[in-house]
Amino acid sequence: MYEYDSIDRTLVLERVEQFRDQVARRMSGELSEEEFLPLRLQNGLYMQKHAYMLRVAIPYGTLSANQLRKLAHIARTYDRGYGHFTTRQNIQFNWIKLEETPAILEELATVDMHAIQTSGNCVRNITTEQFAGVAADEILDPRPLAEILRQWSTLNPEFAYLPRKFKIAISSSEKDRAAVRMHDIGIYVYRDADDQLMLRVFAGGGLGRTPILNSMLREDLPWQHMLTYVESVLRVYNRYGRRDNKYKARIKILVRELGIERFASEVEEEWAHVKDGPATLTVAEYERVTTHFRAPAYDPAAGRDDLLLDHLLSTEPEFARWARRNVHPHKAPGYASVVISTKPGLAMPPGDVTADQMDVIANCSEWFGHQEIRVAHEQNLILPDVEMSDLYQLWLALDTVGLATPNIGLITDIVSCPGGDYCSLANAKSIPIAQAIQQRFDDFDFVHDLGEISLNISGCINACGHHHMGNIGVLGVDKQGEEWYQVTLGGAQGKDAAIGTVIGPSFKADQMPDVVERIVDVFQRARHADESFSEVIARLGITPFKERVYADH
Repeated sequence: MYEYDSIDRTLVLERVEQFRDQVARRMSGELSEEEFLPLRLQNGLYMQKHAYMLRVAIPYGTLSANQLRKLAHIARTYDRGYGHFTTRQNIQFNWIKLEETPAILEELATVDMHAIQTSGNCVRNITTEQFAGVAADEILDPRPLAEILRQWSTLNPEFAYLPRKFKIAISSSEKDRAAVRMHDIGIYVYRDADDQLMLRVFAGGGLGRTPILNSMLREDLPWQHMLTYVESVLRVYNRYGRRDNKYKARIKILVRELGIERFASEVEEEWAHVKDGPATLTVAEYERVTTHFRAPAYDPAAGRDDLLLDHLLSTEPEFARWARRNVHPHKAPGYASVVISTKPGLAMPPGDVTADQMDVIANCSEWFGHQEIRVAHEQNLILPDVEMSDLYQLWLALDTVGLATPNIGLITDIVSCPGGDYCSLANAKSIPIAQAIQQRFDDFDFVHDLGEISLNISGCINACGHHHMGNIGVLGVDKQGEEWYQVTLGGAQGKDAAIGTVIGPSFKADQMPDVVERIVDVFQRARHADESFSEVIARLGITPFKERVYADH
């Protein structure tokens, strides 16, 4: 992973001292809350229902063991013993005292972490897939390009006050696991017929009040022009994006109103002025960053004739079930990537991990990996480099702290925002709905037979739970002061991304487990052989599901 140099560390420490002064001025009354608001947001500090929330940046979802231990320490010392991993591959602490935030930021700085640009109208955390660098189907490791984007965009004064927040994702695999199509800018890396590294650039995506998938902006961009082209997109957005109405300020609205052809024309005109400028990437700069992402020294003998593993898989059914769902193929023979589920059901809300669990995961990354942890936008954690022969011992270690739930990709692997339990923007609670659905589907054999079904829950229209992209999406809405839930079907991420369709009127909280159960029942009865949920929806549409759900409603 990328290592800070003296310039990086100086910048972060100076930012800490700057914010320490701002907090002191706020607490003394020298700064009003209105004056303090933009200052705290620039440092990832939000005011929630009950306390301040601090969002800590995890660039492209990559953590070291020491960094995860520091997050565990912060959870114990300054919060209530846990943190919440988000759909932006970051972590949030929900019970922060204002006067302690400078101390937290100072502690983060000791392990090369910060909260810069985790909020505000700027370029947010650059995201990519959780298996970057180890996936068997990738063109190249996308993290160096993501790191170049991060360095370029961090505290870039030209783009510090955009019309609205801005999100960029990059993917270099045959299968898009980074939800590229829902981003303000999405980038696919590929090689052309001459084996040259090229980029497909999409723009104008976003969820929230008006969910829109981004559109192709340029098909054949040489990788050297990644920064100059992204800069041109941001300049056009900065120039024409609306600032008079925050609900119409995202780039997706600008692209929709101009049309992708007109928007692309504006970008090309801007790009003509900068395409060969100082932001043009060189092989030397790319190599400078890439040196921080070299693959570990894999054992060439790993996995050969592993009779013990074969025996354990055949005699330990719970271990075998976990291995089928939570172990992902690796590019190196004898290795695997292990996905650690943060969705145990009633034991913890989706995405929440305790300090003790963080310590165990950090230990496991050292015992069974290479001291590295990844965060997925589905809110799960990943050990990217595990020898297959270590899988059983790893499973035992995770199981002792409730982290061995074998449900990755299944209906109980629910993506959920914190919702109305914490967030002052939420219309309804998300966590109780997620846990009620998980409790209804507590038969592992049944859930495994269903196959992969994504279920996403958002507590409000801001869609932090990405409900539009779930095969089954749930949105909390307010009806005259009461919490209700709207259901969408047919959402999907990946290169065949789709926005879900609302099936009809919303439901009360206690109806939601029955609603989901009826949806699943229609799917079970209608599917052909091993047909997926998405395939059934594509074949039948939502009408049979709608009729069943509202039959007695």
